[in-house]
Amino acid sequence: MKNAVNWFEIPVSDYERAKKFYSEILGATITDHHMEEKKIKYGIFPYDMENNKVGGAIVQMEGINPSKDGSTVYLNGGDDLSIPLSKVAKAGGNIVMEKTDIDENGFIAQFIDTEGNRVALHSMQ
Repeated sequence: MKNAVNWFEIPVSDYERAKKFYSEILGATITDHHMEEKKIKYGIFPYDMENNKVGGAIVQMEGINPSKDGSTVYLNGGDDLSIPLSKVAKAGGNIVMEKTDIDENGFIAQFIDTEGNRVALHSMQ
């Protein structure tokens, strides 16, 4: 096993609002992959599918609910997580841990997204 994680899903209660939030803070395109017959709204974050890299999505469906109390997903903060972190409040989120130095492992920060999930960013700068 190369990675302990190969896919993640962030639950959302308002798909379009969440898609806008993550697109704004990450500067990335969230690709719709809805499953209409199952009433699932699904949006995939960019990832390197050809090389089996870790990927993930936002998902709105019955039975899953956003939470700040569950597992923490660390999204790629790019070269410097200060850039996406500076967009969190403007996009409707709330920073709960400012950029924090974790020594040789880089930097982390955490926020509550527009849906109520606690999510984090990581970068080496």
